[in-house]
Amino acid sequence: MDPLSIAMFAILAVLIFFMFRSSQTRKKQAAELQAQIVPGVEIMTNFGLFGTLISVDEFSNVAEVETSPGNIVRVHRQTIAKIVPEVDETAPRSVEEAMELANREAAAKEAQLNSDTAIRHDGTDASAEAKKPARRTAKKASE
Repeated sequence: MDPLSIAMFAILAVLIFFMFRSSQTRKKQAAELQAQIVPGVEIMTNFGLFGTLISVDEFSNVAEVETSPGNIVRVHRQTIAKIVPEVDETAPRSVEEAMELANREAAAKEAQLNSDTAIRHDGTDASAEAKKPARRTAKKASE
């Protein structure tokens, strides 16, 4: 066999390996999603519909999704693309909110530092004096 044929077979073997690997990964993700699909969770379908899962019929592969209070949509069970994670209400939703939060935290830290370092009326730092080691007032025994 010539080196070109060996290289072609090696490339073919690598491609087949990656095909099987990606197939197993997709199967694993699909099994994890199916385990998470229970009534009451927030979902998103393949076509972008968000809602709360009401029920899933395994026999007919139909899922009922409540898109808004009182509106129930029936979709095929396999159109459920993902489970929407719970939203942290305290987390910022935009860059502006994140910057505002960071500025407030910085101002709070600065206020804390200012309150910790009390300034005397004559302009000297009271906390610096507290950090100095105490002087010995007792005289040596030899004197």
